[in-house]
Amino acid sequence: MVEVTIKPAKSLKGEVEAPPSKSYTHRMLIAALLSQGKTVIEKPLISDDTLATLEAIEAFGAEVKQNREVWEVAGQLPLKTPAEPVNCRESGATLRFMIPVAALAMGETRFIRGHGLSKRPIEPLLESLSQLDVKIKYNPEKPHLIAVQGGGIKGGRTTIRGDISSQFISGLMLACPMAQEDTEIALTTPVESKSYIEMTEEVLSRHSVRVKILESLIQVPSGQVYKPTGHRVPGDFSSAAYLLAAAAITSSNIKIRNLNYATKQGDRAIVEILEKAGLEVNIGWDFVEVKGSLCRAVDVNAKDIPDLVPACAAIACYTKGTSTIYNAGRLRYKESDRLKALYTEFTKMGADIKIEGDTLRIKGPCRLHGATIDPYSDHRIAMACTVAALGASSETVILNAECVRKSYPQFFRDLSLMGADIVGGELYR
Repeated sequence: MVEVTIKPAKSLKGEVEAPPSKSYTHRMLIAALLSQGKTVIEKPLISDDTLATLEAIEAFGAEVKQNREVWEVAGQLPLKTPAEPVNCRESGATLRFMIPVAALAMGETRFIRGHGLSKRPIEPLLESLSQLDVKIKYNPEKPHLIAVQGGGIKGGRTTIRGDISSQFISGLMLACPMAQEDTEIALTTPVESKSYIEMTEEVLSRHSVRVKILESLIQVPSGQVYKPTGHRVPGDFSSAAYLLAAAAITSSNIKIRNLNYATKQGDRAIVEILEKAGLEVNIGWDFVEVKGSLCRAVDVNAKDIPDLVPACAAIACYTKGTSTIYNAGRLRYKESDRLKALYTEFTKMGADIKIEGDTLRIKGPCRLHGATIDPYSDHRIAMACTVAALGASSETVILNAECVRKSYPQFFRDLSLMGADIVGGELYR
């Protein structure tokens, strides 16, 4: 267990590079597996989650050469059936994307998932696949183990909710182009986090695979062939949001490079949120620069940007007035119950925060003080509490700080490069 101590910071300065996108890296790896030939992925994110996906595609037969900032992936068709269970660790994307892909192999594939991931929803995806004649063995009393019987995906019409996890839909979109018949994915509830589905469509199109996204229906033509291509992974707005929040909280001027505002990433909304809170934001070709001080409270609709909620909660502690973060119910099913975790840990620090149904209300400015933080093994809770601690009146200790390896292993290093006084966590610098 790694403990990191965060000391109050008067200001930060300088510039750092945003880490590569976790979401794009997952999708590019799986599309590369399904392509006959070599796909080159430049600047992939190297983190616990993406390494779980890399190991998963290798289990299905992909050959991966890892250089310093380039992964070369030779796809495997037909897919091999993994001899051993595929360990998804704590990566929801790995599990939810690879389960549909496993149906394309010939034999039975077994998946195991970590303790935290075993608590997260998977049943809607399994039910949707069963409607496409995919046979799955799953016992809710033994949630760590799932077995998928291969032999192909028949295709046809399947239904799935759009408000639990967009990853379910993306997993179907990745596998169903190789189904025996055209597939229609009918959404029984409005889609949340739609930008992630659009991200999947973007990666598919680069591999010459077509899907059609309508309001409540996704059409996937059958018999398509993935073609190898080249990718460059863009910077990750989801992770960079915590650096931008740190700058906002300390009234600092910083520049985050490797951020393209034209990306399909929905979490680029952090820029608009910061502007509404009173900061001056400069958007360049490949960077975002912020300066100024937080003043106005913000209203944040979390429907399509759930991963920004912890960062927004930290920011709200330092604005003037009551900030409202609503439509946040899905945060209960992330790596932790993020609504409860944010309430519990920010309350320890002295925040005036309330949970009302699926809404967080934070009355600022809060006079935060140091505390010992339990991030519940959730990378975004650890990062949110870290940036909130920069404006506190005394030192804060983050327990189990190694959980940031899930998405942003260099988080503490990058904050240190901008002048934050952080003790411990040398393994993650």
